[in-house]
Amino acid sequence: MNLEEYFARTGYKGSLEKQDLETLTDIFQHHIRAVPFENLSIHCGEKITLELEHVYNKIVRRKRGGWCMENNQLLGWVLKRLGYDTSFLGAYVFNPHQTAYATIMTHLLVKVVIDGKAYIVDGGFGVSYQMWQPMELVSGKDQPQAPGVFRFTEKNAVWYLEKVRRKQYIPNQNFSNSDLLEKKECRKVYMFSLEPRTVEDFRFQCTYLQTSPDSLFTKKSICTLQTTDGFRALIGWTFTETTYNYKENMDLVEFVSLEDEEVEKTLKEKFNITLDRKLVPINVKGFYTI
Repeated sequence: MNLEEYFARTGYKGSLEKQDLETLTDIFQHHIRAVPFENLSIHCGEKITLELEHVYNKIVRRKRGGWCMENNQLLGWVLKRLGYDTSFLGAYVFNPHQTAYATIMTHLLVKVVIDGKAYIVDGGFGVSYQMWQPMELVSGKDQPQAPGVFRFTEKNAVWYLEKVRRKQYIPNQNFSNSDLLEKKECRKVYMFSLEPRTVEDFRFQCTYLQTSPDSLFTKKSICTLQTTDGFRALIGWTFTETTYNYKENMDLVEFVSLEDEEVEKTLKEKFNITLDRKLVPINVKGFYTI
């Protein structure tokens, strides 16, 4: 494993000497625009494991993506190797269909401290809830980014992340009531504490999420990638492309339904992913919004 190979994968050509916020942001943005958030392994008969070398080979050498435990573990390794003060945290994701936070800590994220200021770096959430810049860990402050306005609030040592989105313009009216569309303007994303975590704390969750019939990830095949002006997502057979701020305070959301034979072609053309095994797409209604 080496940094040069990782940066060739993400296309980052900037400084490796400075451990400042500007460099961190640049490295982070190259990662989220090159490495998809995806769970396709589950739906093509592969097992997701958390060994760093396996994650590195999958994402860097096989040019795949991964979910939070893979993306953020790799990102944390890169930042630590560069000299950043990093640690892992664990979060409980909000389920909009149950209007409640998960009872299992399933989301791994990275905390980075620069000049005494703490930032959250999360390269493993995908779709419109994917932050584009490290977020300062401060309560009650609006932090506008291209995807919308993110905000942390802290109460009794528990931190909450929420996001306010723009209005949505959907040209294909057949999808105007799609269950993939987020209906609320302000959406809770996850909650977490500042207790440091290790990858070992996620072993059970890694197995549970890819095997349980109650898991979102067994109910939907997901691949999503950030672009320079929005993001793309393939959920089951539904391909969407979102352009942020297409018009003033409005995002463009374009939907296309794919045939079976178009799925793998779309993965290659839109996400630069070529799978070793046959994908079996799935999209059970509910449980997930873009």
